[in-house]
Amino acid sequence: MVGRTGAGPSPTEPGSGRELRLVSGAGYSDWEAVYRDNVSWVFALMFSKVGNRPDAEDLTAEVFMAALKPLRVSASVAEVRAYLRATARTVLAGYWRTRMGREITTIEDDIVDDRPDPEPPDPTSAARARAVLDRLPDRYRRILELRFLQGLSVRDAAHTLGVSVANAKVLQHRALQMAARTSAGGVE
Repeated sequence: MVGRTGAGPSPTEPGSGRELRLVSGAGYSDWEAVYRDNVSWVFALMFSKVGNRPDAEDLTAEVFMAALKPLRVSASVAEVRAYLRATARTVLAGYWRTRMGREITTIEDDIVDDRPDPEPPDPTSAARARAVLDRLPDRYRRILELRFLQGLSVRDAAHTLGVSVANAKVLQHRALQMAARTSAGGVE
């Protein structure tokens, strides 16, 4: 039975061959419970869409602030999540409209908590990327390795290199420009 709420003997129907995710029909006890239960997936969603922690944190806070007044604490867990997802879509649309002049509002129906195993890299692409990196000056190569191969934030990469955040941003920008020219066949 799909519409079942509360604790049941099993979240799957015998013989149906498909698993059902049991979502409690009960509401949250207070706003703190709403926040604790949903903040991690809202942040993950925002981070996946904007790509940096400070903006993702700001947008996550904006989602909860926007939802605070109109959302009923007595709403079911599923209703709260649906409302937060719709609010996140609106907040993202505003973010991209003000920063890029574009609305990007596509949000997948479900956020997967576990990332799928990455596909093995194409050996030719990896060799080509390594060749481009090897042709860059040491500081340019290092900033790109820290940012894109090791996944460090600009702040962490700046700290590792012993430069300011602004300098790290400039290094990254110049390194990407030079890498693009190098990979296009140009010589620096």
